Amino acid sequence: METSAKPDICTPDDIRGLIDAFYAQVGRDELLGPVFAARIPAGHWPAHLDTMTRFWTAALLGQAAGYRGNPGAKHLDLPIEPAHFTRWLRLFGQTVDALFAGDNATEIKVRAHRMGELFQAKIAMTRANRNLSIM
Repeated sequence: METSAKPDICTPDDIRGLIDAFYAQVGRDELLGPVFAARIPAGHWPAHLDTMTRFWTAALLGQAAGYRGNPGAKHLDLPIEPAHFTRWLRLFGQTVDALFAGDNATEIKVRAHRMGELFQAKIAMTRANRNLSIM
């Protein structure tokens, strides 16, 4: 049986390493970077990274990490389309695969895809409802 030289995601520190590496790529991405730059001022990135670490620690590891929030609601008014989700998920998956291997590495990608689908559906529904109310 062949074993991977990469560790699985097992601790909040693992998640923090993933989040830091991933969002460094997001900030440089030509499609995603401007969306994040418009929403998160430069001095607020540490707080965003902390929030994302707490979110994924609770979501993936089931550990109380102090996350409080409504991530779906925060995305409703962003100028994002399906292409943004596709890029985000591709970069996220590539970052996970570059750093980790194992059950939790697979699971975090599955959860990210499910979340992306849910967010896209909520955004589409919100936009459709707004268009109906102005008719």
